Amino acid sequence: MGEHGSGEQGWAAVDAYLVEELVPESAALVAARDAGRAAGLPAIEVAPTEGRLLWLLCRIAGARRVLEFGTLAGYSTLWFADAVGPDGHVTTLEIDPAHAAVARDNFVGAGVADRVRLLEGLAGESVEGLLAQGEEAFDLVFIDADKPSNARYLDLAVRLSHPGTVIVVDNVVRRGEVADAASEDPRVVGSREVLHALGTHPRLDATALQTVGAKGWDGFALARVRD
Repeated sequence: MGEHGSGEQGWAAVDAYLVEELVPESAALVAARDAGRAAGLPAIEVAPTEGRLLWLLCRIAGARRVLEFGTLAGYSTLWFADAVGPDGHVTTLEIDPAHAAVARDNFVGAGVADRVRLLEGLAGESVEGLLAQGEEAFDLVFIDADKPSNARYLDLAVRLSHPGTVIVVDNVVRRGEVADAASEDPRVVGSREVLHALGTHPRLDATALQTVGAKGWDGFALARVRD
């Protein structure tokens, strides 16, 4: 299997190689991740390779309006802000005021604060508020917040979508536990519920992929709102 071998050590080594070869991680992105560590935030932001994938999905879809469930330190938000460009807009939702404060500083430091709106509070309530106000539909939605609420967030995402909107749901494999129907872990149950909803929703075409890398064994679901 080569000097790095298999398993998580090997996955992390390959991730590092792929980042070096393929992922132009800006100084602002590195600074945002470092700021999160310095503030004691959990190291659960997307890996650089996934950040780049989200950026590419935005560019491929021509997205100019992005909705993100779960901000943390704003690392993935910065990928979106770069992808949508100076005329685009990102709305990101964060429940923790301490996380939100770090993220806002990172948006200012990256020079994109003018294109990012951070809404503090329960994500579901924030989106219900947007719907009540007649918010314009989003071109891409990224769901990466509390996993037990995934199915509700998907429903809200579809309500704020238009034909062609791309929806990404992160962390749906849970080290393979998602295949265990007997699991009572609320995060696993939430992942199973959202995958079932994706597969049965009349307005969505969807798939899911397993991933391995520096973040271990997990995966994401990808969907498109039907025309």
